[in-house]
Amino acid sequence: MYNIGVLGFAHGHVMSYAPQWALHPEWGVQVVAGWDHDAARAEDKCQTLQATAYPTVEALLASGVDGVIISSETVYHAELVEQAAAAGKDILCYKPLALTMAEADRIVHAVEQHGVRFSMGWQMRTDPQNEKIKELIDSGELGRVFQFRRRHCLGTHLWGDFAGTWHNQKELNRDIFADDSAHAINWMQHLFGMPQEVIARITTAHNPAVPNDNGVAVFSYPNGMLAEISCNFACSAAEITTEVYLEKGAIAQYFGDGPATRLPRVPGMPGLKWFKEGDADWTDSGIPSPKAHGERIVAQAQPIADFFTGRRGTLCSAQEGRDTLRLVLACYLSECEGARVSVYDDRVYEF
Repeated sequence: MYNIGVLGFAHGHVMSYAPQWALHPEWGVQVVAGWDHDAARAEDKCQTLQATAYPTVEALLASGVDGVIISSETVYHAELVEQAAAAGKDILCYKPLALTMAEADRIVHAVEQHGVRFSMGWQMRTDPQNEKIKELIDSGELGRVFQFRRRHCLGTHLWGDFAGTWHNQKELNRDIFADDSAHAINWMQHLFGMPQEVIARITTAHNPAVPNDNGVAVFSYPNGMLAEISCNFACSAAEITTEVYLEKGAIAQYFGDGPATRLPRVPGMPGLKWFKEGDADWTDSGIPSPKAHGERIVAQAQPIADFFTGRRGTLCSAQEGRDTLRLVLACYLSECEGARVSVYDDRVYEF
């Protein structure tokens, strides 16, 4: 059995999917250890997972675990990756990779220096509908992509005490745009590679205690394609999530985030469909949409288990994660400049 330690429980996803491993011993992984700078939180989460809470990172790494999940507040990612890599552990790290480009460079250096297996835990890279979209684009069946749009939203204004959480503390996580736009931006990068330029607006629309809850970024690619990432984190409800407009057709995905899974659906409405020139109608992918967004989080359990046990490769490398951070910070640079900027502008290191 492959033994996993959790370094930090601030990010909630691990508590959604880790219990699945106890229900599926055939996947071959289990959480046996945990640590958090908040000792009470570590004890509470470890009790739920029937794991041992350790008082220090060093003690957990010396306990015999094979790999670690780093799900602490973002500010601690770099030092935890450095410690885990030096100990020779496989690593799965949550998003964003880091607060700053300098911290991201440290992570990449540690992974490369020690030669450890590393992956980021991007839910959108394991979603069956998302992977079908990638397959359709990569096949060339629908021709060249002219325009891509991903609406990625949360209903944080409905979450009671969210304003007081670490997600909105600049020193721990920057803000909610940096935290969660990274999901959609990383997936765009997964589909199309690195863009050339971005123009973005990022504003605080709902609650000053949840800064930068509203943002739109338009990325341009050398071939003329435009990719729009639209994020509103005070969104009550929605339906369509992804739109792709291509030379020979179109792709439409619905119910792909929290607000879009909130309300009842038209019976029989497909979650993912596409149209190809020459066809009489849309083609239904037949891939079901989860009833609730939390089901997507739980569904990470097997892909992550497969990464740790070597049945699949990395979901997203440290180098790719650093590039995603570069793209996110380029949005802030564009907002500050009030202009279109190169994503390779090294002023992103100033943020």
